Amino acid sequence: MTLANRLRPDDGRLVRGRRSRARIRAAARELFRERGFDGTTLRAIGERAGMGASSVYRHVHSKHELLVLELAELQEEAWLRFRSSDDRAAPTRERVQRFLEVSHELLASDADLVVIALRATTYREAPVARRALALQDRAIGLLTEILQSGRRDLAPGIDPLAAGRALFHAASGARISWANGLLSESACRRAVDESADLLFRGLSARRGDLASRPARSEAQLSEDRKASGLTARSEAQPSEGRKG
Repeated sequence: MTLANRLRPDDGRLVRGRRSRARIRAAARELFRERGFDGTTLRAIGERAGMGASSVYRHVHSKHELLVLELAELQEEAWLRFRSSDDRAAPTRERVQRFLEVSHELLASDADLVVIALRATTYREAPVARRALALQDRAIGLLTEILQSGRRDLAPGIDPLAAGRALFHAASGARISWANGLLSESACRRAVDESADLLFRGLSARRGDLASRPARSEAQLSEDRKASGLTARSEAQPSEGRKG
């Protein structure tokens, strides 16, 4: 018996399921922007999607789950936009700046998502928190990949993973202030750029104070990677959707 014969023929449920999930996500996206995340309920999402609450719960268990899906899509779009115009021969500083700019352009479409995404990392619903934290780890991994491919511009002994983590948290700090109304969007962009510039001047191989410091051994760098909790795949290897 062939594999095709063993598989049950599609009776339309898969197609209907995909369409239902797409309607739920579209409705959630609209309501998040209209009412804010806190002002949106799953019941309201179901009503906007033309579905009952029980039907919505068959596909998603919380609005936080929908939030993570939206953020994952934004992150993937940022990476694809970056890769479409990336020049690997360009200075590493310029490539990092470009990736941070593209990421902010997409996140700036809704400040509320930034605030709630940070809240989701400590939300009591553990699966959602883990997925939100996984997105942060993936963002650090993407920055690490850029730094790894541009090691020629970094000082000897600099760990690309540690540098990627520092850049990510510097950008996240500026976005928190922007999302809470403490910084304008233009000020946020400047803060991210200035933070990255400061870090790069500290990472530069031309810095005498860093050049005088002993280079870290591969064993030390390996221990740092293990302690970070990131896998080798998230550090350097692009996903199937990020190739090319």
